[in-house]
Amino acid sequence: MSAESAQTIPERSELVTAEQRLKELGITLPAPPNPFGTYAEAVQTNNLLFLTGMLPTQGRGAAFIGRVGAELDIDTARKAARLAALNVLAVARQHLGSLNNVTRIVRLGVMVATSGDVRDQPKVADGASDLLQDVFGKDKNPSRLVYGVASLPLGTPVELEVMFEVSAR
Repeated sequence: MSAESAQTIPERSELVTAEQRLKELGITLPAPPNPFGTYAEAVQTNNLLFLTGMLPTQGRGAAFIGRVGAELDIDTARKAARLAALNVLAVARQHLGSLNNVTRIVRLGVMVATSGDVRDQPKVADGASDLLQDVFGKDKNPSRLVYGVASLPLGTPVELEVMFEVSAR
């Protein structure tokens, strides 16, 4: 969790649900984005929910365009990662009916479009990680893979893939 959010977010009680936490944080999730191609954004098998292609979009367009180290700085890319994570939460809620059905975040993959000699991809990824931790708690933090790439769909700086463990239906 960033120093900023550590100062403004009250301690999380184990009895507080993810949905209650969203309300406490004053977060209203965006409408779940529609896929930009021929794929399903969410696929569940048994108690695992996979989400891919999560971009920092609003409506049908990219809210952030550019590469870190060229058109965008680290702070702007962190905001893009946070928006992509909000879209993750919106799609997960749409699929599960409630974020309270998430029992664990298993894995977070973060692709960051960079140029040149950028090495701060983990700082960008923290924009998504911090939000997920704020909503679900530190005890549900995932393993994480972060890597730099030359280009991402729609020219966005960040793309997320997330694997959740969920309650049995």
